[in-house]
Amino acid sequence: MSNGGSVCGPISSYSRVRILHLLFEAGASGVSRHLTVAELCAATGLHANTVREHLQRLIEGGYVIPEVERRTTRGRPRTLYRAATGASDASSPVARDKAKAAARRGDLLRSVVPSAAVSTLGRDAVHQLDALVEHLEESGFEPVVDDRVLTVDLSPCPHAAGRPEDRPLLCQVHLGLMQSVLTEAGGPLAAACVRDAESPSECTVQLRDTTTQQSDRTGVAHGMA
Repeated sequence: MSNGGSVCGPISSYSRVRILHLLFEAGASGVSRHLTVAELCAATGLHANTVREHLQRLIEGGYVIPEVERRTTRGRPRTLYRAATGASDASSPVARDKAKAAARRGDLLRSVVPSAAVSTLGRDAVHQLDALVEHLEESGFEPVVDDRVLTVDLSPCPHAAGRPEDRPLLCQVHLGLMQSVLTEAGGPLAAACVRDAESPSECTVQLRDTTTQQSDRTGVAHGMA
């Protein structure tokens, strides 16, 4: 795929982005981490069948976790949905398998290309980047990772031609998904922010090492880097 092409994966539909945003917000609120189809319909104005279709795709991708409601009274239990953040109580088995598979493929690459294995990043951080790159490629990007300064260049942004009013939510949800992938993979790296850009087509995500402020690093190969 080429940069600037169509976006696939969890953010290929703005309706799906809105659903993910609502689930992320519910998880962060601490009041109710789960939402029902009815609640999502009320918040988005989408038909129930449309919401269910989006949820199913997000579940299959490892971005949403379904849970059957535990009832103490009579009645059919509802299915509740929450964002898969990678935390111990919000971990998707699909996302876990993806992270493990990405680490295996990354290790294989580094075993056959010795120069790609030179890095001051620890093994866990390297595996986090493996998982992140595969997630971004699956979403239609060609990420360029610089692990010396912990940046991920996604330029030109495929959303640049979209409605300007949609971009803040798209960026927020996309950053949240990247953080979920990093958390699921396990390690010291976190998604800090999307850097300010001079034009809508520019997109660089800043990562941070939660264990150190060291910035003088040597490079390591990850995906398109």
